[in-house]
Amino acid sequence: QVQLVESGGGLVQAGGSLRLSCAASGLTFSRFAMGWFRQAPGKEREFVAAIARTSDRTYYADSVKGRISISRDNAKNMVYLQMNSLKLDDTGVYYCAAKYYSGIYAYTALSTVANEYDYWGQGTQVTVSS
Repeated sequence: QVQLVESGGGLVQAGGSLRLSCAASGLTFSRFAMGWFRQAPGKEREFVAAIARTSDRTYYADSVKGRISISRDNAKNMVYLQMNSLKLDDTGVYYCAAKYYSGIYAYTALSTVANEYDYWGQGTQVTVSS
């Protein structure tokens, strides 16, 4: 049974930092690209960042470039989201997601599209206050 468990969310003042973690189990983690998405109240779920299976490629939403960094540790089955210079608009529930790739392009493939991901965590709340 695949499980993705997010942690590290909380309440932080604008300009502050948080590091989210996602622990994966029940899958061959190194064969999955990983993504982070977020959903603010009354809004659709949106892409934040993604990382390919070997960390050779990452991709970020324009709204978070330069402030947020995604990384992974395949030996620990973990993916992280380091968030700096947080803004009020960063408030939301943050979800970790996993997408399996196969084939010759699998090592650098990733996706920004939520419905392409195979597995999802339950989310962790991030609230940025003024």
